[in-house]
Amino acid sequence: MNRTLAILGVIVIVLGFIAVNGLFVVSQTQQVLVVRFGEPRRQIQDPGLNVKIPFIEDAVYYERRALDVDPPKQQVILSDQKRLDVDSYARYRIIDPLQFFRAVRTEREARARLSAIINSSLRRVLGNQTLFNVLSDKRVGIMADMKAEVNGSAERLGIEIIEVRIRRADYPDATRENIYNRMKSEREREAKEFRAQGFEQAQKIRADADKQRVVIVAESQKQAETLRGKGDGEAIKIYADAFGKDPEFFSFYRSMQAYRTAITDSETTTMVLSPNSDFFRYFNSMSGVPGQEKAPAN
Repeated sequence: MNRTLAILGVIVIVLGFIAVNGLFVVSQTQQVLVVRFGEPRRQIQDPGLNVKIPFIEDAVYYERRALDVDPPKQQVILSDQKRLDVDSYARYRIIDPLQFFRAVRTEREARARLSAIINSSLRRVLGNQTLFNVLSDKRVGIMADMKAEVNGSAERLGIEIIEVRIRRADYPDATRENIYNRMKSEREREAKEFRAQGFEQAQKIRADADKQRVVIVAESQKQAETLRGKGDGEAIKIYADAFGKDPEFFSFYRSMQAYRTAITDSETTTMVLSPNSDFFRYFNSMSGVPGQEKAPAN
């Protein structure tokens, strides 16, 4: 009895082991290639439970979903001899597991092969384009051409390319420094030109202002001379009228003006005159004052 149970137990274990190794499940996100002694026998893309020969056949799983590949950054020379450091990426899908297995076997090897294909295509396609095209709306068409070229090579690997994109495109460090220095030189040259133009404009404005100042001063002097002449004429006329009406009072008034001028300038002017000079006749005697009679003697 015990021996029978032991035998049954062994049989169950063996059958269970065989079942575990002979059955496999394919999910909706997977596709399987059944390999016998390293040679592919059949591919399964429908989800569900499947059977393989234990210990003889193996199930190799591949993704049905889109996968990413990120090639290393590389330097590309454009048709206008501009250099760019281009960082690209691509998305692909395994559409033929059998061809994929025969060409690359693993997804790691597939990424390495695709990276080389993408970078080679990138150099070839961008090498026929100018920097303006790469940075303009034509970039969409360039990416379409690159996708078509990469897809042609990827089909031999059992792969379909979904998209190829340029993540980033920069000038190399040396080129960026040269561009910066050139831009700096251009800005300095423009600033120098602006300063020169400003100085020229300032000189012109100052010259115009000086010219206008000379004209205005000349006009003012002319008007002042004219007014002064008119004033002098009026004064002469008034003096003449006064002299005609009362010559003695006019002489007295003019002497008073001379006294005031002499006394005002006495700090800086020294006069040497005789006391009997006619200049002091109104100082020496009040009789010289017009309309003043001499006082009677006692």
